[in-house]
Amino acid sequence: MTSDTARSHPASTLEPQHALQLAQQAFAIEADALRACSDRLLQTQAGDAFVQAMRTILQAQGRVVVMGMGKSGHVGRKIAATLASTGTPALFVHPAEASHGDLGMVREVDVVLAISNSGESDELARILPVLKRQGVPLIAMTGGLQSSLARHADIVLDSSVAKEACPLNLAPTASTTVQIALGDALAVALLDARGFKAEDFARSHPGGALGRRLLTTVADVMRPGADAPAVSPDADFGTVMQEMSAKGLGATLVVDADRKVIGIFTDGDLRRLLTAGTDVRPLRAADLMHPNPRSIRPDALAADAARLMEDYRISSLPVTNPDGTLAGALNTHDLMRAKVI
Repeated sequence: MTSDTARSHPASTLEPQHALQLAQQAFAIEADALRACSDRLLQTQAGDAFVQAMRTILQAQGRVVVMGMGKSGHVGRKIAATLASTGTPALFVHPAEASHGDLGMVREVDVVLAISNSGESDELARILPVLKRQGVPLIAMTGGLQSSLARHADIVLDSSVAKEACPLNLAPTASTTVQIALGDALAVALLDARGFKAEDFARSHPGGALGRRLLTTVADVMRPGADAPAVSPDADFGTVMQEMSAKGLGATLVVDADRKVIGIFTDGDLRRLLTAGTDVRPLRAADLMHPNPRSIRPDALAADAARLMEDYRISSLPVTNPDGTLAGALNTHDLMRAKVI
């Protein structure tokens, strides 16, 4: 290592107590910045701007086009993703690329949300006149309330902070935290105004755990028709055990001549009878079964089946059609394989 390199990269020293103090100080500064932003919404000007921004977005026929440079750009990508996943169509357009053709992605029916802490980003400033000529509504999120961005904007969301959490007061820290929080606040308020439900969220997240829980039905995971163990009420003990073993559900259902479910007999029932010293050999299915078992319909959510099984501490569940006839069966292993539980 040369002497020049050594001077520009001095040896690091870690003082644990000092490091923890700086960490706590960063938390405190950012928490104060968030509280200040929250308090501003109670003031007429900031509150009106927030509601006006919501109204503009709700009335738009197109998308929210989010823009920002540097750290504000990273925040912008996150805000665009949050909006899109909560019912507000949105995308991110990089301001530098916008002036080289990507501005064509912005249509008159869209709304632009431009993010800049200073409000003086050169890349944003170059495209502001073009956006104004297009007649696209412009919402600014900035701490520079007298900046070029704020002057061009139709609506200004105040994201100013008293100071950054960076000890040098240079690196965007508290300011980006406020930007993220303000974007989240806008997204959740829009979500509520649109009547966006958990089911809607699941449809845009089909690969996630919530999507599986809210989109997977009992019919998707059950053992249908002939795969569901079932015997008649007069079946002998040997037949009952053979059906239980063959189908691997840990239980067998008892159905009448019309295939309506009238009872269930489980591995647990068998263990309890044997423990009590009961001679099960002469018994019929009608003697062994629990009558009128709890059941669920094929079009119910698999998550509802999991909840029912958990509430009543049962591991197997018959699936019945509206007329009570057997449609299938499932157990906790089926739900686990489908990653519903």
